[in-house]
Amino acid sequence: MADIRVNADFSQRVVIETERASWIASPQMGVTRKPLDRIGGEIARATSLVRYSPGCSFPGHAHDLGEEFLVLEGVFSDEYGDYRAGTYVRNPPRSFHAPGARRGCIIFVKLRQMPEFETERVVIDTGRCGWLPGQAHGHSIQRLYSSRTSLERVALERLDAGAQLPGVELPGGEEILVLSGALADDDGTYEARTWIRNPHRHRRGLRSKQGAVYWTKRGHLPREA
Repeated sequence: MADIRVNADFSQRVVIETERASWIASPQMGVTRKPLDRIGGEIARATSLVRYSPGCSFPGHAHDLGEEFLVLEGVFSDEYGDYRAGTYVRNPPRSFHAPGARRGCIIFVKLRQMPEFETERVVIDTGRCGWLPGQAHGHSIQRLYSSRTSLERVALERLDAGAQLPGVELPGGEEILVLSGALADDDGTYEARTWIRNPHRHRRGLRSKQGAVYWTKRGHLPREA
C-alpha cells in the first residue's frame, strides 16, 4: 500500500468535525475508519475513529509501537476481555491481540505512537472512576496516563456549564476529542466528536456554555515541523 499522509504537518492546528466525515472501508470486511492523521501505508502512525460492524473482527496482530484507544460506543473485545464504552486502553509496543465486537462498536484509536521501551498495559473503565478537582472552579479530571520519561499525559476532563480555563501555552501540544456537550475557545465552538490537534507552543483557553466532557492528550507532539 502506498504511503499515505493525512494531517502529517504537526506544526499546524487541525480541527475535524468527525460526525461530518465519511467512513472509509478498511482491508477487513465490516471494519471502517475515519482517518484524523496518518503517516504510512496499512501499517502506519495513525489516529482514527474505527467502527466495527456486529460480529466483525481483525485477525490476530502485533503492535510494534503500541496502540492506545478509547471505546466510544458499544463493546470492544479481544482475548483479554471486553471493554465497554468509556474504557481507555494502552497496549504497549510488541503487544498482540485479536480484536472484534460481537454487537458492534466505535473506538478512537492511536497506533504506533509509543516509545519502544514502554511496557505497561493500562485498562481503565472511566465510568467507574471518580472525578478529581482540576485547575479551576467547575473543572474536574480523571488522570489516565502520565509518562515517567516525557511530558505526555492523558486524561478525561469535564467543564461544568459556564466554567472556563485560562489561556496557557502548550509545550508539546495537545489533542482533544469532545465526548459530550460543547467546548469553546477563541477560535470557535466544538460539538461532540470534534477532534482538535493544537501544535507545540500553541496558546489557548477553554470554556463551555452548557458543560462538556472531553479526552485530552498533551505534551506528545513534535516540537519541530
